[in-house]
Amino acid sequence: MINKNCHNIIILGGGTAGWMTANLMAVQWRDKIANNQLSITLIESPDIGVIGVGEGSTPQLKTFFDKIGVQEKDWMPECNATYKNGILFKNWSHRDGFDRYFHPFVSIIDAHTAPAFVHNTKFKRQGYAVDSTVDRFFLSATLAKQQKAPIGNKNFPFDIGYGYHFDAVLLGKFLSKVAIAKGVNHLSATVSDVSLDKAGNIEQLILNNDQKITADLFVDCTGFASVLLQKTLQVPFISFKENLFNDSAVTIATPHAKDEKLNSQTISTAMKYGWAWDIPLTNRTGNGYVYSADFCTPEQAESELREKLGLSDNSIKANHLKMKVGRVEKHWHKNCVAIGLSQGFIEPLEATALHFVQETIEGFIDAYNLECTTQATHEQFNKKMNARFDGIRDYIVAHYRLSDRNDTEYWRLNSENPHISNNLKKIVQCWLSGEDLNKALMQPDMVSFYPPVSWHAILAGYGVFPVANDKLASSAQAHKYDLTHIDQFIRRSALNFTDHKSFLATISKSKNTNN
Repeated sequence: MINKNCHNIIILGGGTAGWMTANLMAVQWRDKIANNQLSITLIESPDIGVIGVGEGSTPQLKTFFDKIGVQEKDWMPECNATYKNGILFKNWSHRDGFDRYFHPFVSIIDAHTAPAFVHNTKFKRQGYAVDSTVDRFFLSATLAKQQKAPIGNKNFPFDIGYGYHFDAVLLGKFLSKVAIAKGVNHLSATVSDVSLDKAGNIEQLILNNDQKITADLFVDCTGFASVLLQKTLQVPFISFKENLFNDSAVTIATPHAKDEKLNSQTISTAMKYGWAWDIPLTNRTGNGYVYSADFCTPEQAESELREKLGLSDNSIKANHLKMKVGRVEKHWHKNCVAIGLSQGFIEPLEATALHFVQETIEGFIDAYNLECTTQATHEQFNKKMNARFDGIRDYIVAHYRLSDRNDTEYWRLNSENPHISNNLKKIVQCWLSGEDLNKALMQPDMVSFYPPVSWHAILAGYGVFPVANDKLASSAQAHKYDLTHIDQFIRRSALNFTDHKSFLATISKSKNTNN
């Protein structure tokens, strides 16, 4: 299977990360594969299962499917997938009037309403009594509330940003078929040993049938085990335990009620020792509780989740798993690059896992030279990926640090946690002092990997504001925008969208008709 006369790439590990890697590489180097100048082989162990934590994505996943030439009608029905307008956060803040908020995905249509939101948050931070409720200013929040799909009718001239919910196991299987059709080789085997050459590069993989596999490049998609990068090449892992306490999860899948409408948002609900997700698929709802084992036992977590779901017995099975939160020191070392959980993980909150997978693959493809790659290229790539991990970590940390919950020691210690980055401190200080947050986030030392609107959404959504000064209520400058007009604009825009469940049915019907 391995052609020694061409450039060989081995991807160790399947699942979503492995097969996303295989697809993007196959698209990038399709001509070389066709001319037998490049060979891509994915080795997948039949004994290792897939960790489908969260089963959600950011809008970036749509660009992935566009790049590999797969339409929604082809993959969504096969993976029980649904649309995701954004995330509803419940009970993360106990501030009066701020028990929930919606984190929208930014779209071009928001240019008509988001400026009013940013304007109002600025004046509310200065004590003016203006409305800065996140949900009021974004169409995606209304679509989620009305349980609509984010695809407008033909006469609606705006594309809406959205993500997906899906069955991770089914998605991996679907992507394997697509990659194999693009010329990727698939080998079902378990690696029993790895050998290095004198320079410390990976020389070969020894399989459980004693077959030896060599390659020019090895891609580590072995999950938290990180068999190649961390275990074999001994690249250090940097834990985020001081910043993010959660290290465990328990999951329970529940069936839909017969005539139940279908949500088009992820729901994240703060719990005693972490938070729970509610992710709608076409055939079930995925539920999970992400928590810290330092504050809660697996049995306690499962009991709390069952209570939330109204499950009075144990007839529906729960699955428990451990999470390794942090990142590697180097994502690309020697002739090995790690992608997915093998390179790092920042818990399921905000669904960043596949975002990192896609960013890493695309960044690596841009940097990798099939003929010769310099050490400077390695260092630049690793620096970029580390900055991305640390930047997104800061946004996730903000969810815990900004909370005013004090009902358990878990929340009290989170809200008092001194282990936050200087960038996060500057962002919060800028907000509290009433300065221009957009401008601050553009400064070189405060580069954020979340758009400014997302930072405004969490800070405003949590109600991080001073007490309103009634004497400032009549300011014409503070009340620059007519919110009634914004309400009407969003309400009328939403009329161009269809019920989520009904829209998905048309996708499935379209696929069946074409088949």
